[in-house]
Amino acid sequence: MSQPFARYLHPFDVAHHPSLEPEVKRAMLASWASDRHAVENHPAMRQPPELKAPVSVDDVFAALRSLDGPDSQPTLQ
Repeated sequence: MSQPFARYLHPFDVAHHPSLEPEVKRAMLASWASDRHAVENHPAMRQPPELKAPVSVDDVFAALRSLDGPDSQPTLQ
């Protein structure tokens, strides 16, 4: 990946970036969602070393879902 993580402050910065390929966006966001970046004693937060502040794993997953478009949201039964 040629784009450094530190350039992005929030998962939606990645998801909405106009020049990143969808595969690159997914790879970056999947890395952020990894348990490897979980904040100690705050399992719902992630903080890759390149980021200044932690982000919610829910925000990471929402950004990933946004890449699939509005019609891909799961339906409740």
